Amino acid sequence: MTPADTPLTSFEAARSAVRTLTDDGVREVVLCPGSRSAPLAYALAEAERHGSVRVHIRIDERDAGFTALGLALATSRPVAIVTTSGTAVGELLPAVMEANHAAVPLVVVSADRPVELRGTGANQTTHQVGLFGTHVRCSVDVPAGQDPAPDVRRALMASEGMTLTGGDADATPVHLGVTTPPPASRHTHLQHSVRGPVQVNLAFRDPLVPGDGDTAPWAAAGAPIALPPTRHQPAAGTGDDELTGLITGADLPERHTVVVAGHDATPLAERFARALGLPLLAEPSSNARFGPQAIGPYRVLLAGFDARIERVVVFGRPTLSRPVARLLASPDRPSALYVPEPVAWFEPGRREDRVITELNELAAFAGRAPAGWHDEWTSAAARATAILDEATHTAALTGLDLARLVWDADAGPLVLGSSNAIRDADLAAVPGPTCRPVYANRGLAGIDGTLATATGIALGTDGGPGERTTVLVGDVTFLHDVGGLFLGDGEQVPPLDLVVLNDGGGAIFSTLEHGALAEQPAYAATVERYFATPHAVDLRALAAAYGLDYVRVDERRALAAVLAAGPTASSPVRRRIVDVRIDRSGLRDFHQGIISRVASGT
Repeated sequence: MTPADTPLTSFEAARSAVRTLTDDGVREVVLCPGSRSAPLAYALAEAERHGSVRVHIRIDERDAGFTALGLALATSRPVAIVTTSGTAVGELLPAVMEANHAAVPLVVVSADRPVELRGTGANQTTHQVGLFGTHVRCSVDVPAGQDPAPDVRRALMASEGMTLTGGDADATPVHLGVTTPPPASRHTHLQHSVRGPVQVNLAFRDPLVPGDGDTAPWAAAGAPIALPPTRHQPAAGTGDDELTGLITGADLPERHTVVVAGHDATPLAERFARALGLPLLAEPSSNARFGPQAIGPYRVLLAGFDARIERVVVFGRPTLSRPVARLLASPDRPSALYVPEPVAWFEPGRREDRVITELNELAAFAGRAPAGWHDEWTSAAARATAILDEATHTAALTGLDLARLVWDADAGPLVLGSSNAIRDADLAAVPGPTCRPVYANRGLAGIDGTLATATGIALGTDGGPGERTTVLVGDVTFLHDVGGLFLGDGEQVPPLDLVVLNDGGGAIFSTLEHGALAEQPAYAATVERYFATPHAVDLRALAAAYGLDYVRVDERRALAAVLAAGPTASSPVRRRIVDVRIDRSGLRDFHQGIISRVASGT
């Protein structure tokens, strides 16, 4: 056997994997301790000492996966999550599923037993390769002793939506940190697809710790880590001048069109609507809910405008409201979905929308707004906002109050939990001239992992002095991921406000069909126990257990003051829980009353 064919020790293989990750642009890794993954832990510790990567240690793989997801969302770069073998890998499935549907470059690096131990009943051994099924862009299995660099590099490319095919693709080195295409022979082709999660399964044989011959220093000390800008900062692409030029020079018909900006639509939706003078119906996590075209309470206005809307243009993925779903489902109203590149959340041919990839074609489809079209929407929105203000200010503190106050307290990125939190913001948040970065796990819209995701976003955001990440969640979402509050000694603690709508259970179902059943004596107890899941958890005690500051709020004025003031300057604690107590009884009638008043104009 030649030296080149000599199997690598486990530490040598782990070092090669880590060096490839960092050379190709990975700057953040989340690690869960374990025995089989020990070579990777030692290699990462070495890389971190040399400034090549920042490592975050977590004891819960599910929360680790969502922390990595949040880091990837904030930095818009691949982030690795490293686990040991067995159930540890399975715990990552929820985060991988979310990353799949949200097109987030999550790199799962799972340690495994060598092939001779698989299928033998060896401890913590199962079939890990392909465990995530269709939810990963690729899954590679690297045998023990083999250099993992080519497979790690191939997986990183796939996470970024790139694959090399043909010729010498397997041997072609690719560095994802560069902006130019990777080198390739004339027989090798670079194909672009959808970003998303990948799995690299690394088998390691004993010994799993560095030996006497494994103490060579890192090849070169890395430069200090500089986090890339967050994805919602201005990026290269179609700007105002280019967009205006496309539209100004076109002979466009006048149409009563609306622009729907769903999740992750980006500010391009706002620029498009503004250029054509069209009403903009933007969800909170679209990052387009700002500017003069945005209609805040559009959800309660759609019924009144429905018969007059001729066409619908969609940016991003609408996920929140049934009125928008009904608008898009109308068979007699043409709709167009702007998809300039492949997306993860629908399969070609599965939607009725006309798929458009060019802005000039989209403008021709939409047309210009007729005189007065947008003015009618803004007038209706002003009346609806006045009704909302009156309803919330003449009653006890509500979720709508909370959502608006949190939205207006612009101190940094905002993370919105699923269920009522994001829907309250969708109804009550008033669009301003600009918009803070807004995040939400809308790939599958689950409540799991929200606190960990927010922690990752806070860690990955290069905020200025006094800037904090705020997460608005309901109490059930909070309790579902309470383990995400745990950070070990020595771990970086990000500035984070956890604002909890605490109404003693889940109120989202009361606004759906279940709420009507709950009004019937025969079903009231069933709906309360099986859907509302009532609880009496002491959030103050949880805050003390995990070392967070705590403040309880029961009324509107106090809430506004707490959000405006932020943590006290003397407090060394960088995280706090804002426990907002709200009564959820009567929530269904409250919302139905608002809808009725808007419809009647009273």
